[in-house]
Amino acid sequence: MKSHKHMQILVLASLLIAVGTVIPMLMPKIIVGPMSFTLASHVAVMIAIFISPAVAIAVALGTTLGFFMAGFPFVVVMRALTHVIWAYLGAKYAQKKPQIFEKPLKTLQFNLMIALIHALSEMIIVIPFYYGNGMDLQTFVYMVFGLVGLGTMIHSSIDFCITLPVWKALSQSRVINGISQIKKINLIKNA
Repeated sequence: MKSHKHMQILVLASLLIAVGTVIPMLMPKIIVGPMSFTLASHVAVMIAIFISPAVAIAVALGTTLGFFMAGFPFVVVMRALTHVIWAYLGAKYAQKKPQIFEKPLKTLQFNLMIALIHALSEMIIVIPFYYGNGMDLQTFVYMVFGLVGLGTMIHSSIDFCITLPVWKALSQSRVINGISQIKKINLIKNA
C-alpha cells in the first residue's frame, strides 16, 4: 500500500514539473525591461506546497531544470531555483498548520508571507547580475527593488490566487486528497 502511495506522489510531482515547465512557454507574459512575468507560472510549485515539502522541493527543482533545458536566460533559471526556498518553507508551514487554509484571512496572510519570501529570494539572486553592470544606483534600485522585488510580490500573489481554486478542484479527487497535506480550503468566509 505504501509503495502505491509513493507511486501516486511521484506521478503527481512529475505532472506538476511538466506543467510548471510548459506554462512559461505558452502563457501570456508581461515584459518590463529585462523582467518578464508569466501568468500562472508559479501555480505548479504552489500546488506542490499543498502536497508535501518533498514534492514542493522536487517540483521547484524540476521546473528549474526544465527552464534550463528550454533555453531560458541564466538569470531566469537562477530566479526559478530560488523557488525551492519559498516552496519548502511554505510547505513546512502548511504541514504544521493545515487549518490555516480553512479561513480566508489566514490564507491571505500565508499568500503574502510566501510572496515576500519569494521576492526577497529573487532580489538576492539577481544582485550579481545587475550590480556593477555599468548601471547607476537609481537604475539598480529600480531593477532590484521595483521590478524584481515588488513585481515578484504582485506576481506571486496573483498566481497564488489562481492556485487556490485549482487546488480546491484537484483536492476533490480521492487519490489527490489521500496524498496531500492540505485537505480543505475555504475561498470565502463560512464556505
